[in-house]
Amino acid sequence: MNKNFKVMLISCFFLAAAILIPGCIAPNMITYELTFDATWSEETHPDDFPLNPHFSGLIGATHNENIYFWREGELASEGIKNMAETGSKTPLIKEIAFQILDQNAFRIISGSGINPSPGSISLEFKICEKYPLVTVVTMIAPSPDWFVGVDSLNLFENGSFVDEKTVTLYAYDAGTDSGYSYESHDHPTVPQEPIFLIEGYPFFYDDEIVPLGTFTFTKIPDE
Repeated sequence: MNKNFKVMLISCFFLAAAILIPGCIAPNMITYELTFDATWSEETHPDDFPLNPHFSGLIGATHNENIYFWREGELASEGIKNMAETGSKTPLIKEIAFQILDQNAFRIISGSGINPSPGSISLEFKICEKYPLVTVVTMIAPSPDWFVGVDSLNLFENGSFVDEKTVTLYAYDAGTDSGYSYESHDHPTVPQEPIFLIEGYPFFYDDEIVPLGTFTFTKIPDE
């Protein structure tokens, strides 16, 4: 990454973080704990299981319905492509920061990964009614361009924020690399394909698509 780009990204990040959005001040914000329980293992996914199974650092945002950062059936952005292929957060953070500046997103969500899998990690983030949707992703590593995550998950239902919501995580292909196995060499997909759910090898076992874990979102009560 060149120096000018670094400076621009850091400036965008801090400017975005400093924006005050009406209705999203401290008394109106809700805190959630996100727990990522990774179950991906040689026992759950025995086909050619890799030697160093892990997940990249969690990255995402809280946002409104005007935008999405990834979607099944749509082409991956540069940020999603880099996350899915290398585990890099930087391009996606840049995309999120610009959406915060445009007031379509509220906060960046960023946390550590899991190494090795299986394992569990947790992080906390803020949310408010104007930005009730959550997007979070992490790379399945090693892999060509596979990832798990949630797209625009709504935590505000029936007039209030939910106390808890658990999402089962399945593997998605970002459509940017045509490698077939966990440790395939780079093979760029040209032209790029839409993001799709992987319904076969190596995530299909005993006549079903086997999940890789769960995200659990738990509202933290006010003190």
